[in-house]
Amino acid sequence: MAEAHTTPDGLQTPRLNLVRGLGPWASVAIVIGTMIGTGIFLVPSSMARNAGSVGLVFLVWIFGGVLSLFGALSYAELGAAIPEAGGEYVYLTRAFGPKWGYLFGWMHSVVGRPCSVATIAAGLMRFTGFLLPGINTRILQYPIYMPFTRTPYEIILTPAQPLAVAAIALVTGINYLGVRFGGRVQVILTTLKISAVFAVVVFGFALGHGDATHFHPLLPAGMGLATIGGVLTALVAALWAYDGWSNVSLVGSEVIEPQKNIPRALAGGVAFVVLVYLLANAVYFYVLPFAAVQKSPDVASDAVATFAGFRAARWLTLAMIVSALGTLNSSILSGARVPFAMARDRLFFRFAGQIHEQFRTPGGALVFQAYLASVLALTGTFDDLFSLFIFAQWIFYALATAAVIGLRRREPDLPRPYRTWGYPWVPVAFCVSALALTVNLWWQRPLSSTIGLLLILSGLLFYDRWQKGSSAAA
Repeated sequence: MAEAHTTPDGLQTPRLNLVRGLGPWASVAIVIGTMIGTGIFLVPSSMARNAGSVGLVFLVWIFGGVLSLFGALSYAELGAAIPEAGGEYVYLTRAFGPKWGYLFGWMHSVVGRPCSVATIAAGLMRFTGFLLPGINTRILQYPIYMPFTRTPYEIILTPAQPLAVAAIALVTGINYLGVRFGGRVQVILTTLKISAVFAVVVFGFALGHGDATHFHPLLPAGMGLATIGGVLTALVAALWAYDGWSNVSLVGSEVIEPQKNIPRALAGGVAFVVLVYLLANAVYFYVLPFAAVQKSPDVASDAVATFAGFRAARWLTLAMIVSALGTLNSSILSGARVPFAMARDRLFFRFAGQIHEQFRTPGGALVFQAYLASVLALTGTFDDLFSLFIFAQWIFYALATAAVIGLRRREPDLPRPYRTWGYPWVPVAFCVSALALTVNLWWQRPLSSTIGLLLILSGLLFYDRWQKGSSAAA
């Protein structure tokens, strides 16, 4: 499809649009496939170390799941009512004004999504390193001394980082070839990863030699400040594992029957993932002692090794690589739609608004996103990257959820095929929790959080110039 477009010299020319090529299965695969990625395999050990007891680990998983579900229910109303490319960029613009939408779009395009893609690629290489340990050999190590810090930031280069860049380039190429092709790849990869996780759950309970003592300590000895701080740190890791539920809203203009498929994908997808995560963690603690979970760099493989041997554990590592690829595909597919939407509104670099004439994909935005993600993948580590991403992303999760309330007041007559369950308490609870999380994360990691905040605000340096250009074009 094409629409009339007025050029700066007043001529009417056709402008290509994206196509609606994502059906119900592809939509839910984007939600589930993004959420189930690297996190469920990498973060349980750090959560166990920080929480200090099995009961608190499950409490964190449940709380993180409920919080994500509250966000998904809020986003479902926005996605069904405003099914446009860009998701939060469009919601915030309509609810609070163009500057707020722009700040989200800038954060997402230059910090949030490139950082997310780089983090997933780093996790993918961590899985690959279990099979090929040589890729983690250090080639270069260089310290950078930062102000107000005692220890330098170490830039470490290993073969894993260039391989992560290659993975980003490969998956970007897949999505460059068409949204239907990218959607089919997403369905296949999501099906494979769900099958792998359920195989671990079923065979773990059937063949694993569980012991009730593995669930001790069930509760912490006390609830002091150290325990509370550990729980909050574990929550950051859990929310990284749950992250991705909002991605389907970014491709709203490409979802078939978005009024039905977006709410179903969001609510159903998040609820399904919460169940999967709780079952997976139950198996981990069923077959492994708590201390073993705390020390394990790869909990899933270690759990499988206890009841199926190390050869089966190596096959699971291959499944985890497929899982990470599915998350990488979904993240790249959906992420490029924000800079694309901004560029079409003349609030971003113009090349990001280009659509490939044959493949009908936002080629310029995809390449831009891949470039920034590749730079981050070369310079950052998994832990540094996901902390920076969570801080930047959850500020705007809170604002976008507040847009549900803002739009109810600003546009009361807007058709809403789906209305948020539990309104207004569900969006309010999500907003309060999201803001508390960002404050705590800044307190825990002030350097990376401050860098993220400065990068967000740096977008204002470009806003006035782009806004004037947009107004002149209109």
